[in-house]
Amino acid sequence: MIIVGGDHNYPPYEFINEQGQPDGYNTELTQAIAEVMGIKVKIVLGSWDSIKKQLEDGQIDIVQGVSYSPERTKTLGFTPPHSIVHQSVFARKGTPPVNDIFELSGKSVIVQRSGIIAEQLAEKNPSIHLIFADTHAAALRLLASGQYDYAFVANLPGLYLGKELSLSNIEPVGQPLAAQKYGYAALKERQALLAQFSEGLAILKNTGKQQAIYNKWLGPLIDKGLKWEKISLWIGGLSLFLMIIVGGVMIWNRSLTKQVARRTEELQFQQQQLIQADKMTSLGILVAGVAHEINNPTSLLLLNLPVLKEAFDDLDEILEDYYDNHGDFYLAGLSYHRIRAEVPLMLQDMLDGTQHICRIVNDLRDFSRQEPLDLSDIVDFNQVVQTAIRLTENTIRSATHNFVVHLQEDLPNTKGSAQRLQQVVINLIVNACQALETIEQGIEISTSYSKMTKMICLVVKDKGRGIEPAHLSRLSDPFFTTKREQGGTGLGLSISSTIVEEHDGRLEFESSLGVGTIVTLYLPQTGD
Repeated sequence: MIIVGGDHNYPPYEFINEQGQPDGYNTELTQAIAEVMGIKVKIVLGSWDSIKKQLEDGQIDIVQGVSYSPERTKTLGFTPPHSIVHQSVFARKGTPPVNDIFELSGKSVIVQRSGIIAEQLAEKNPSIHLIFADTHAAALRLLASGQYDYAFVANLPGLYLGKELSLSNIEPVGQPLAAQKYGYAALKERQALLAQFSEGLAILKNTGKQQAIYNKWLGPLIDKGLKWEKISLWIGGLSLFLMIIVGGVMIWNRSLTKQVARRTEELQFQQQQLIQADKMTSLGILVAGVAHEINNPTSLLLLNLPVLKEAFDDLDEILEDYYDNHGDFYLAGLSYHRIRAEVPLMLQDMLDGTQHICRIVNDLRDFSRQEPLDLSDIVDFNQVVQTAIRLTENTIRSATHNFVVHLQEDLPNTKGSAQRLQQVVINLIVNACQALETIEQGIEISTSYSKMTKMICLVVKDKGRGIEPAHLSRLSDPFFTTKREQGGTGLGLSISSTIVEEHDGRLEFESSLGVGTIVTLYLPQTGD
């Protein structure tokens, strides 16, 4: 039985309903995860401060709603977020808007005890006088009663409670902090439990069940907010229309159409990236499980094969003596004069093959590992290329018999994420393989360094079908592909180009029809 904790007064996310039972978005999501994963859960709701302490003491296994922060990752592990939570400053009506937390300096601000806002305000602006309340409802009641200056609480629970408690004299006046990722969290060492909930969440997202639960509990509140936003936009648009009613209508309409089309394309691209991220989350969980299952028997082989090899070497003198005195004899149906030459080679081949399996499993596990984006790591780019080649070895063997690699020795390091750079190199290698029309056509990969430009260079050259000149300038555009019939999405090079730009690099393409394609990746040398 897994004990799942939550806040007893944080509607509509989690709360105790009129029947005295746990209810809300988080609660229903936990029950759905338990169903798809085949696990038993007990949901315990209480004051947030108490739930947090019970998690730290091990009385609760996992909490179903925790806001992410880098500081909290020192002790907690997080699943991918299931929601995004906005925090709002509430004040009595007539209070000016708050656009920055430094406008709260010297003010009395009510916050939830042990909550994310209490932690962030204490860190970012210690001059704020914090007043602690056990729940959001208590914070809003204090504010409505005329005590203190502001209450800083989650936006949706604040709106929900303000309506339920009929607190008509308070309203939100600003959101000076960025929105926060909100999901399941457990103690860092409970990785297996976090993996279970991550997998269940990924399944619910991919099947649409999570979105249905989200729409049931949070959709109505969000839709109400959107209606007021639409009204505001309509009034602003009408005012603008009246100002430029004579000649500007057609120009404005044409410009708006272009912006909508561009924004629609951006949203489609972001949606595809989220789908891909969900797939990679599920893949990472599956790979971790498969890697564990493969590593167990592989470890036995790595442990026992050297012992067998050493045992055979020790027996060699005895067997040779017997062979000299009695002549040839048979072991396992083979003559000894053949066995003494072949068995050591067989044992060594088995050991080499086992070590190769370990390298492939470790490379797959590292590639699929979920980590926060950090572009400050020192990266050995030659090692990135070698890992990408190992991961695509089967694809390369199926595509060509002519695969050549030249890696410059003493190549300087670069800064960034080795995992994301591997994703780029793998994409370039797979594209090169798919461009080949016969197995005799070749691929060349090389790395080099220019002291003049201080740039690291990777060249992937294939002798495949080539690319039409009109298509070269569009290769990095989202959804552009020449392989639509083969299932291409047009996202590979677009995502790769985004990753390279994040690393202050660039991609260049050269191609001739019937001759082949050259892709060049440039990355800056690290200053270290």
